[in-house]
Amino acid sequence: MPNIKPVSDLRNYNEVLKDIGEGSPVFLTKNGRGKFAIMDIEEYEKNQATIKLLSKLIEAENRVKSKDDWMNEEQVKEKLGV
Repeated sequence: MPNIKPVSDLRNYNEVLKDIGEGSPVFLTKNGRGKFAIMDIEEYEKNQATIKLLSKLIEAENRVKSKDDWMNEEQVKEKLGV
């Protein structure tokens, strides 16, 4: 269940921060609407690494689909000096 608190709870930020854990961000609302998310730094770094990996996988998949950068056997041998 998501941990949702009003942004005004940041007046006592120690209470808000103790509720944050890996896999358990705190969502802050302003005027009853979601505005911010506070998460553990390790979780944030994992999310960033996942995004980077997925973007590289998408890029690789698109290159495979386009087949523009593929080399034939002769080109590979020439490049390797065989």
